[in-house]
This record gives sequence, structure tokens and C-alpha cells, in this order.
Amino acid sequence: MSASRLDAVYRSILITKFFTKGWGKPENLRRLFEFRKVVSNRDECFNLVERDYPVTITKEQNLTDCKLLEGYFVTPLERYLPGIVPEIAQKAHFQALLPIHWPEPGCKPVCLHLAGTGDHYFWRRRNLMVKPLLKEAGIGGIILENPFYGLRKPTDQIRSSLHNVSDIFVMGGCLILESLVLFHWCERNGLGPLGVTGLSMGGHMASLAATNWPKPLVLVPCLSWSTASAVFLQGVMSHSINWDLLEDQYLSDGVYREKLSKMVTIVDEAFLAGKKFARTYSEKVKTDTQTSAQKAKQENLINSLKCDSRKNLDMTYKETVVDNNNLNKKIEVDVNKDEINTKAHVKIIRSEQIAQIESLSEELKVLLDENKISKTLFDKLTSNTTFELDADDISEINKLNKNELKDLLIIYKVADEGTKDTAKLSKLDLAKDNKVEIKADAVDNQMVSPKTEATRMTVHVNSSNVAKEVPIKLAEGTEIVERKSEKKAWNVSDLTSDLWTNLPFLKPSGKKIDIGKIHWRDREALQFMRGIMDECTHLSNFSVPFDTSLIIAVCAKHDAYVPREDVGRLEEIWPGAEVRYVDAGHVSAYILHQSVFRACIREAFERSKKRWKDGKHVE
Repeated sequence: MSASRLDAVYRSILITKFFTKGWGKPENLRRLFEFRKVVSNRDECFNLVERDYPVTITKEQNLTDCKLLEGYFVTPLERYLPGIVPEIAQKAHFQALLPIHWPEPGCKPVCLHLAGTGDHYFWRRRNLMVKPLLKEAGIGGIILENPFYGLRKPTDQIRSSLHNVSDIFVMGGCLILESLVLFHWCERNGLGPLGVTGLSMGGHMASLAATNWPKPLVLVPCLSWSTASAVFLQGVMSHSINWDLLEDQYLSDGVYREKLSKMVTIVDEAFLAGKKFARTYSEKVKTDTQTSAQKAKQENLINSLKCDSRKNLDMTYKETVVDNNNLNKKIEVDVNKDEINTKAHVKIIRSEQIAQIESLSEELKVLLDENKISKTLFDKLTSNTTFELDADDISEINKLNKNELKDLLIIYKVADEGTKDTAKLSKLDLAKDNKVEIKADAVDNQMVSPKTEATRMTVHVNSSNVAKEVPIKLAEGTEIVERKSEKKAWNVSDLTSDLWTNLPFLKPSGKKIDIGKIHWRDREALQFMRGIMDECTHLSNFSVPFDTSLIIAVCAKHDAYVPREDVGRLEEIWPGAEVRYVDAGHVSAYILHQSVFRACIREAFERSKKRWKDGKHVE
């Protein structure tokens, strides 16, 4: 499904940036990961908040069409993880709008509304969702202020720009427990049936909150999905994150790599692998069944041939075989099977890999004929034995123009071994599928130039599907000189489209991580982000809601903020839940389809009312 261009354009004009100070304290992340295991279990999490948890009502006012209450309570997360919630965010503020006269005696439906990204204070949800629902269906509403937003926003935070990655998990932990406080408060005041909803991030937070209520609960998550990892790594919001800063922090502090990375799991890797196994296994069984039938037919044919003594069967076929010593040699093989004398002519043809390697050698030969490289350098580059590159050789390489460098370096690259004076000169591996695979990571923005210090290099040469590693010793008078510009990641996709601009010997480039051009699997820091997001937000890590028949999720078909590819499907994680789609992107759905969201909330509450009697749910 194509992604909305409006989503991308809208995100590009926003100046809000996320995680501007990095990951957050490693100790805080460790505590959050451990606490996630508690809140992901409904029985344990439910017991964290007592039924009579203190709530203070600061304002009670009768308006013309409803009753308005305002209040606050201290977030329970501060009790269990002291010091992890900023002081200003520890007091949870909320508004409640209730009908003056309930339409149905004994039935007082109330829905909790959680905030999406950038939804500060109460006015937006009050006017777009709560008041219309109150008027249309007599459904009361409670609006809870998110931690880090509105009245709970730290003074040094700009708009919705969370300082640390850990803040998003603090927000989620707070909202899970705070929702339980408000559900208990509703029950104490005779309100019900209960529900929870939210848009975008609020929808996902509503999903997490619903997992820990041990009774039927209406849930209508809008414009969200099963995990937040795709939002920050694949959606348009990924461009609002300083990935270079996160990678630098991740690599500089061993705690992230050695301890924290071992505490998280990338959920959908195993999830999708299991689906793929099930699919391929069923296909394999089907294929094996067909193969068995084919074998039976072949055996019958062979038996019939055995009975036919009139002549010997002569079969001729071609087979692709790689023989480096005898290319294009025609041989005969006698095959004696089941008393059938069969002569098979096997024609050995050139391997595709060998042809490509020879073609690359011809490119070097052209440079030699044009006196662009010396015979000595040509012999070294085409040799499979140990050789030295002296200062003259390096100087010749650096004098080549861009096109000539392209021809030369398509088979060689410089790769970092972790030190400034050490590198690898590697030949690209020509795989069987004719795709290019790089054997080592590249050193970006480095140029080989004559100096006084000796440097050791190694060449990887692939020939006839046999990879050889040949050490190269640079003679004294050469070294690898690093340019002062920032690094750019070596990318295979870039190699195929515009090779010379990405060669490490050429011009410097901008960002080290361009999230739009690389996959999260390509960098360790991005893998860590995927892991911690899945660990703390993936719905499969939490309990299944008590009654999934009361769940109606609303998604946008062309959502560029919340991609749904390569992550677990909501219907599979929560069997019985219903997913509906609007033909829009994330932004256009928020603007144009508020009525659809409200209609789904009304419908889900109608389902709940059918099981509601005398102030409680009945089976």
C-alpha cells in the first residue's frame, strides 16, 4: 500500500525533533526494561494500583450541557521507580465531562481519552471527541494529560521534543498505571461500562492500558498498530531523530552494547520467521507430495523401459559445471543405472562469476594500455600472491579521474579494521546470484597518499567461487590519511545507482546515518532502537485484553507515520479484535475522519451495553 505524500510533507515542515539528548541514563533504561516484565502481566500489574487509590478533585462545575470535573493524583510509577519521572510530571492532571442526566438508567458509559503526539492540555480532545460523543451518544469522557505534555511538561523541554528515548517508556509506564487509577475511580463513583481510546500515539498507549484491566473494556485505538518500533525506524517520524547522536552514544558507552542490548528482543524477527516457516513448510509438504507422485511415474517408466530390450536408450543433456583448468572442454560420462547404458555429453561452460572477473581484469588492462597505471601496479592488482604497494603505486591510483577510479575500484575498496594506521583493500564478492556483496565495512572519506609511515593492508580476491585472502604490505612512505569531514555509510544500494560518489577515495559527504537510505538491520545502534521499542511497546509482549470482541481498531490505508509492513498484525496478536481502514493517510485521516473514530467508539459501547446489567458486566 502506497504511503501518503501529505504525511511526508507535513512531517518535513515541522521543526520538532525527538531524543535530542540521546538514549537516557543506562540505569534508567535497565530499570524500565525490568519493570516492563511486571506491567506486561495483567495480574501483577493490576495489583500495583489499589482500588481506593487517592484522587483529588479540584473543580466541579455544572455547565449547560454537561458536568465538568478537574482533578489530579500522583502517578503510581513514582512509587515503584522513584526518581525516574521528572518532578513536574509526577502529578497526573485530568478533566472529566459527564452528562447531567444519563440517557439510560443504570448505564453510565465513560471513555478515557489519551493524547497523541503533540496533543497538549485538554481542549483538542474535549472539542473533537469528548463533547460530540457526549451529545451524540451520552458517553462521558475523561481526558488525561500525558507525562511530558501540557501541565506535566519539563520547563527545559521545547514543545513535544522528548529529550531521551527513555522518556517515551516513562510516558508509557505512567499512562498504564494512571489508567488503572482512573478506572478504579470510575467504579467507585458508579460509572460504567468503561472504555479507552486515543489517536496515533494515544491509540497505542490506550492499547497498552487496556491489556491490564481484568474486566471487559471497550478499546478503540485509532491510527496506531502493534508496535512503536516501525514508527521511529520506518515511518516519516524517523527523519526527526538525530541518529548520529544515538549511534555515537551507543558505541561510546559499553553498557548499552554489553548489558542493555541483551535485555531486549526484536519481536517480529521471530514472529515473521515463524510465519515464513509455517508457509514454506506447508509448501514443502505440497512439493514433496508432488515429487513423490513424479518419482512413482518415473519408476513406472523405468520399469517399462527395462522390459523393452529392443534398443539402448541414448540421452544427451547439457549441464553447467565450473572447471578452472579445462574451460569449454567437452567430456563424455558413462552412466550405468538400472541396466540402462546411457551416454551423457556434459558441456562445461564458463561460470558467470569468472566472466565478470575477467571483464574487470580487462578494464585494468585498458588502463595499462593507456599508460594510466604502470605494468608493475597492473601485475600487483591482478595477482593472487603477496605484493607491496609503494608510494608510486598509491600516487598512480590517486591521479586517476572519476570514471577510471570507478573501473578500478569496482573490484577493490578500503575497509576499516578499527585503527587509523590499518586498513583493508578488498575485492567485491561476486555471489552466485550475480549480486554484489561487500566483505567488510568501508573506511569513509579516506585517501591513500604518500607519507612516511608504513601501513599494512589486505586484499580479498574472489576467483572461481574460491575466496582468497592475500596480505599486502605497503612499503614505507605510505599511510592512510583521514579527511576531517563526517563519515557516510557504505551502502550497496548506493553502489548500484551512483558508484563513484560513494567511493571512499572521493569527496566527503554529510550524515553518517541517512535513515531514508538504510535499513535498521544495517547498523547496530538502529538494531538496539528496534529492540528496545519492541521490548517496551510491542503488544505481543503484553497480556491479551480481557474481551477482544470489544476492540475496534481504525487504521489509515496509506499511513506513512505508522507503517504496518514487517510487523505483527493486530488481528493475529489479539484474536477476535476487529480492524477497520479509512482510505487516507495519517494526517488526512486525523483531519477528515474524526466522525469515523467516534462512530466506532459508539458501536463498541453498544456491544458492551448488551452485557451490562445492574452496574456490572454479566456473562
